[in-house]
Amino acid sequence: MTRQPRPELPLDGILVLDFSQFLAGPVAAMRLADLGARVIKIERPGSGDIGRTLAFAGLESDGDTLSFHIMNRNKESFAADLKSEDDKSEVWELIKKADVIIQNFRPGVIERLGFGYEDVKKVNPRIIYASASGYGSTGPWKDRPGQDLLAQSISGFPWLNGSKDMPPIPVGIAVADIFTSAHIAQGVTALLLRRERTGIGGLVESSLIESMLDLQFELLSAHMFDTDVVVKRGAKNSAHAFLPAPYGLYATSDGYLAIAMNPIPKIGELLGIDFSIYADPDTWWSHQEEIMRILTEKLVTQSTEHWLAILDSADVWCAPVLTLSELVDHEGFRELDMMQETKRTSIEGAEEVLISTTRSPLRFDGRPLKSSKGAPHVGEDTEKIRRELLKGE
Repeated sequence: MTRQPRPELPLDGILVLDFSQFLAGPVAAMRLADLGARVIKIERPGSGDIGRTLAFAGLESDGDTLSFHIMNRNKESFAADLKSEDDKSEVWELIKKADVIIQNFRPGVIERLGFGYEDVKKVNPRIIYASASGYGSTGPWKDRPGQDLLAQSISGFPWLNGSKDMPPIPVGIAVADIFTSAHIAQGVTALLLRRERTGIGGLVESSLIESMLDLQFELLSAHMFDTDVVVKRGAKNSAHAFLPAPYGLYATSDGYLAIAMNPIPKIGELLGIDFSIYADPDTWWSHQEEIMRILTEKLVTQSTEHWLAILDSADVWCAPVLTLSELVDHEGFRELDMMQETKRTSIEGAEEVLISTTRSPLRFDGRPLKSSKGAPHVGEDTEKIRRELLKGE
């Protein structure tokens, strides 16, 4: 399926060359595609992006992993060997016509291939060049593998999760990659706006480690302000190392309940617990474990819905802890209309491959952003792109 122009979208008419692989870079390019940009994925002939074989949950369809399908929807694929002079000459012609380049090779690799920012801007001074890395291009970490769990770990982030009796607990999704993709897309759109004003292109860079540090802006700022501020994880149920009782997750008779910042005496009154001795907010810190233990013993006696009926009616900040199945079956999830279906012709050309995935989290003019164009096969659009952009036909 050929991607159609969408003039109602803000980046319609912008041409992006996506040299990146696997997650942070490809998802940044996908975000730009969602905003209307035309994204051409530059892939090695035959094998393509390594993400085509790195499977999320072992799932694959039509020769590619589910991960690749959902990270590279709404793109075209141009097959080129960046070590072949003939292929490189074609890539240079595409670069002359491009608005944006995205790459996430390890520091120094893209420069050795001849497509670093300094080389590219000589050919196309208006280019917006985006580089995503693991740990930046300088310093003692720069050559370490740029992988999500490793970046989380170096940043200290896993120590923010769980209670004091637990080992460090990483976030169970690729949070560093996902946030880096959003930062790169934000930087690209900002430089595109600057280029509209000044005619000047530019370089935007971000990394997994910077994204993880940005997530911890409160903690890092507090520690730099007062070095006595360190991570001290709390009681068994605690959901935040820097918030007192009752902030946390609690078992009920049939599930779990989340309770956020709320006055302890009010919570006690609603649940039938005498918390009058904890009227002073300082005690919510000093007696956190005791308060949370009492809440745990009470909340487990009734169902989640029972407690929600009581707490919601009093405007207490709380929520059920939904399982994945409960989430997708909930009317609230359906109302958000977060899913879309992408399509591509199978590798044999005999049938349509359908993938259900999330849409962009943005809405424009009251409408969610959706596109049905699926991820491309390796080199699927090479000849079309040659005719359209390289031969002037």
